[in-house]
Order: sequence, then structure tokens, then C-alpha cells
Amino acid sequence: MPISRFFSSTRDIPEVGDVPRHVAIIMDGNGRWAKRRLMPRVAGHKRGLETVRRIVRCCLDRGVGHLTLFAFSSENWRRPQEEVSFLMQLFLKALEEEIVKLHQNKVRFRVVGDLSRFDARIRELIVRSEALTSGNDALTLTIAANYGGRWDILNACNRAAKAHPERVGELSEEDVAPFLALADAPEPDLFIRTGGEQRISNFLLWQLAYAELYFTDLLWPEFSAKAFDEALASYRTRERRFGRTSEQLQKATEGE
Repeated sequence: MPISRFFSSTRDIPEVGDVPRHVAIIMDGNGRWAKRRLMPRVAGHKRGLETVRRIVRCCLDRGVGHLTLFAFSSENWRRPQEEVSFLMQLFLKALEEEIVKLHQNKVRFRVVGDLSRFDARIRELIVRSEALTSGNDALTLTIAANYGGRWDILNACNRAAKAHPERVGELSEEDVAPFLALADAPEPDLFIRTGGEQRISNFLLWQLAYAELYFTDLLWPEFSAKAFDEALASYRTRERRFGRTSEQLQKATEGE
């Protein structure tokens, strides 16, 4: 497998613009949003799906090329069985009802993670949805489901070792990177987490190495288009040096 042309901001300096090429989001706070309203936690997840639709539209309108959403972590299986079952049903319903709309808006849909724990119907719909939207180029929407950053790195290392048995013990970043879950996407420029927590929580550990981090106290169902624009505005104030000094960055900018 060839090395992705996007690899890697830790070694190459990517183009930097006012609009991030890739936004990654941890959608936190659905359960708390519902609890504050004396509603069951599952009501928060249902409302959170409306926010997903809103942010997808924001990305389309603002020219973001890639949106990756952390929908279900490998640790989320520890949640109450009733909530997990509801999340699976919500995922299934979204696959059945949302994909045609995404396709009409030229959105490419992908799911990354260990899909082996999902039932056959969900896996079948994922395959069909990815095939239907594979030629779309307005936005790539990636859902991380049963995903963990450590799993991603270990999986990539194991696959790289099988592909390059002669290099076991000497694998390089270039050997491993093509086997990561988002190998064909640019690394996230902007990471957003709603809900007030300020941690990455095992999400895209490799890929977030140089992302700009943005945390907000807003719960995910409250995250509006205005809030998304505020995150973009914060991103535009960041000085993205990628290991260089401010003086080097200024000279590089003046030379353009």
C-alpha cells in the first residue's frame, strides 16, 4: 500500500489556511443535557443527532473538507446495557435514514473502528453506505465507532509488521502510517470537545499530534452553528509553527 500523500504533519509542514481542512470532535454531554431536563439519558443522544446534522451543514457551508466524530469509543461498552442498546438502535436508524441525505449533499460517509462487535445488520448498512457515497467529494464524514486511539496504533503496527516482515523491529512512521484508520485523510487541524472536559480520551492519539485543541463547556446538544464559528475563530488566532520559531514562520509567510 502506498504511503498516503497526507502523511505526516510531524515530518512535513502542511498548508495552513483560515479554514481547517479537517475537524475532529468528541461529542460529549448528551446524557448530562438530558439529566438537567429530567429526561432519560437516551433523549440526549437523540437530540445529539440533530447537532450532528447541524455541524455537517456547517462544514459544507464553510469549506471544511473532513469531519471526524467520536460516536462510540471502545470504552463505551461499559455503559449501562440499556443505553448501549439504544445507541446501537440510534446508529442503525441513522444509517437507514440519513445516508441518502448525505449522498444528495455529496458527502462521503465512512466508519472507522473495530466493527466486529456490531451486529450483522449494522455492518451491512455501513458497507452499503460507504459504497453509495464513495465518489462524493464535498465533505468526508467519518464516524469513529468502537474506536480507540491505542487500538488504532496497535492495529496499524501489526498490519505493518505483516506487510513488512523483513522490517520487524525497525518499522518507521512511514511503514505504519498507511495502516492507520484515517490514512487517506489529512491529520486534524482542529480538535473540538464539548461538555467541559479537557482531555482527548483515547481519540486519534497518533493523528492529533499537532492539532489545535478547543474545549467548550457547551453540551453537545447545545453546540450551535454560532458555537462552531467561535471554534473556527479561535483556530484562526493560533500560530501553527510545527516545530519552527515564530521568526521562521514570519519569514516563511513573507516569502509566499
